[in-house]
Amino acid sequence: MVEVISNNAMQTEQAGYNLGKSLKSGDFIALFGEMGAGKTTFIRGVAEGLGITDFVSSPTFSLVHEYNGSIPLFHFDMYRINTWEDLNSTAYFDYLESKGVIAVEWCENIASAIPTNYIKVEIIPGVYLEERRIIITEVNQLENACN
Repeated sequence: MVEVISNNAMQTEQAGYNLGKSLKSGDFIALFGEMGAGKTTFIRGVAEGLGITDFVSSPTFSLVHEYNGSIPLFHFDMYRINTWEDLNSTAYFDYLESKGVIAVEWCENIASAIPTNYIKVEIIPGVYLEERRIIITEVNQLENACN
């Protein structure tokens, strides 16, 4: 587990960049945090760490944005997903078979559809207006089930 205290958007993006540099094809990032916590800002840094130069924006209305780089990034926003039918309509399960990195905002809404192995990123508001606690944990649900 890694915990980072961010005092502004630039530091949140830097935390994402640091993670992005270590990612490999097939990695899944599950983001948790309230509205305005900085999830898209964090993913902007992840994209930069992957060498992606495109501008990264929230896929709230399109549900998924694809960014090409040496490793592609598939950025989902599941804020409006409430049912399995909704989830199926996003082609989410097809993307799980891809050779890229998948980053999903609002994983709270698809908790039962998160892969067994994933990187959990929790972004929690701090005491001050722009302060955030960013907690990054590698999760292996099969390993945890055996303990």
